[in-house]
Amino acid sequence: MNPTGARAGSGGNAVPPTYLIIAAGSAIGSSVARRLAADGATLVLAARDRSRIEALAAEVDGRIVQADATSFEDLAQCAREAAALTGRLDGVLNCAGSILLKPAHLTTADEFAQVVTTNLVSAFATVRAAALVMRQTGGSIVLMSSAAAQIGLPSHEAIAAAKAGVLGLMRSAAATYASSGIRVNAVAPGLVESPLSQSITSNEAALKASIAMHPLGRIGTPEDIAGAVHWLLGPDSGWVTGQVIGVDGGLSAVKGRVRQ
Repeated sequence: MNPTGARAGSGGNAVPPTYLIIAAGSAIGSSVARRLAADGATLVLAARDRSRIEALAAEVDGRIVQADATSFEDLAQCAREAAALTGRLDGVLNCAGSILLKPAHLTTADEFAQVVTTNLVSAFATVRAAALVMRQTGGSIVLMSSAAAQIGLPSHEAIAAAKAGVLGLMRSAAATYASSGIRVNAVAPGLVESPLSQSITSNEAALKASIAMHPLGRIGTPEDIAGAVHWLLGPDSGWVTGQVIGVDGGLSAVKGRVRQ
């Protein structure tokens, strides 16, 4: 298999791999789409609001599918449509997510439910949809967790609970579908500069504190995360499943020194 993951078609012609990116309009989703497009992959881009990904779709020659990332039926339909394009679906990435920084006693029931729905339900719907069409051909599923699922961070109770659930889901699904050739892994970022984190990064004091928490001395970029996702989706990680890859500047594993 060549580095792009292309497979042989009828007559020996190479068929590019097909990938579905859920919440493709996110900063990370867009960055991954560009990397996959550079490989020559066929891309299906899913978003609740088509207008958010029209420019990206034109840039990467991707097909747009309107879908709610928390809807089981919407994502199942996305996966079916993606597989129908080339006869198989090689990889699925779920980038749907949210950030809520509140201690438990200040978090309402509605806020908690929303965090769980956006982050954990969407991940479950992604695994379900992918498995429905990948069981005969295999493929790669990549979910997004968080460093907060692996290290105790103040005021992260809701998001930590949801993202830790993603890791449990990932490991169980990896065990269930390994015999079908489906690999399931997760990437766990630290704080990444994106529209989702703007309330933090636009506050000078909050940004300074966040940078200090990451031993490598900066917050992440979407491209930092996209590199790991791109690897997990592709054939170079073909013997990797059930793993969480921390791309967090050392936040979850390394105690950094105080910078002078």
